[in-house]
Amino acid sequence: MGNFQKNREKLEGLLEENSAALVFAGQAPYKRGDEQYPFSPDRNFYYVTGIERENCIFFTAKTTSGVTTTLYIPRDNGILAKWVGANITTEEARQESGIENIEFIDSFRTDFAAFLFKHNIKTVYLDLENRDWNALPSTALSFANELGERFPGLNLQDLYPIFSDLRLIKEEWELERMRKAMHITEEGFYAMMENARGGMMEYEIEAYFDFTLTKNGVRQKAFQTIAAAGKRGTILHYVENNQPTKDGDLILVDAGAQVGWYNGDITRTFPVSGKFTDRQKEVYNIVLAGQKKVIETIRPGVPFTRLNELLKEHYLEELKKLGLVETMEDVSKYYYHGVSHYLGAETHDIGRYMDRDLQAGMVLTVEPGLYIDEWDIGIRIEDDVLVTAEGCEVMTQNMIRTVEEIEGFMAKGREA
Repeated sequence: MGNFQKNREKLEGLLEENSAALVFAGQAPYKRGDEQYPFSPDRNFYYVTGIERENCIFFTAKTTSGVTTTLYIPRDNGILAKWVGANITTEEARQESGIENIEFIDSFRTDFAAFLFKHNIKTVYLDLENRDWNALPSTALSFANELGERFPGLNLQDLYPIFSDLRLIKEEWELERMRKAMHITEEGFYAMMENARGGMMEYEIEAYFDFTLTKNGVRQKAFQTIAAAGKRGTILHYVENNQPTKDGDLILVDAGAQVGWYNGDITRTFPVSGKFTDRQKEVYNIVLAGQKKVIETIRPGVPFTRLNELLKEHYLEELKKLGLVETMEDVSKYYYHGVSHYLGAETHDIGRYMDRDLQAGMVLTVEPGLYIDEWDIGIRIEDDVLVTAEGCEVMTQNMIRTVEEIEGFMAKGREA
């Protein structure tokens, strides 16, 4: 059984009788004129099809007759193939997805309406994820409105929580892609550390990471790289990366490669000149000790929220020694994000956090940080961790992280 067929069967097992589910591949929006943004397939669509093309629809239904699955694709694009490449063919779609029944997108609405009537479909599942009131509606949300107008008696159900649970536990083939992405990410970090010098622009240091990805055949990053030197390291999502560094600066780099639509996500903070100051080292070691405590706590059954609570307790104790805080409320001045998020086909992979216990097969980041604006110090250390039956595996364990390891490695790169 193929990977994507197995995923389809997982999904089908969770659908009600007399129901249908639709997942849309999406479409790259236009920048200007005839130029589009790069296409990135909807990850839920990819999860059940393995198809990386836009303007496709996955349809599956569970009825008294059994399970029916159809993949809808665009027709042959004729002369346009000479300009933008050919659309996927029926045979290619069948081979890549393992779905036998392939139809063309222009017949979808007619087919869909006929199927609803013929099989007395009562429930339709759509991915109704919507995090922002002001965001443009997704294809699924727009189609849900259409269904409400034409078939007001239908019961609409949300696929988002179903996919969240399915994608939370990783299969071995998913872990293989992630391990490769993490390995290439690590290589990119070593290139930055080896070549960083005081006086370089942030983007010059970042360029060594980009080159490493490109020479490894990686065309997509997991996310826009953060390369923040000095005080800019206290800005969580600083991505301009256009300022000069200077001797004495730390540079916080949060970056990841993407392989087969699966991601690595690593952060390291290192001195551009190769040597930490005593104060930087002191703060760095507090963050590193916090990361170690969190990782040692990870095992099945531990509440996800406990990881962040543990880190804040550690920070309260250590920051008191530095004279920076007195109460837990004070800690939020220097640490203002969560210590972990799920990782997979999206960098911040889908799934609920607040009411969830850890399970074997989850992959999550562990990324404690401290951001001390008055000292021009922003430090974050991030690794990727797989929850196992007995505890956890740090998937990025081979990446250096201690002060001594970083200084030792950077010193070698500076030997004449």
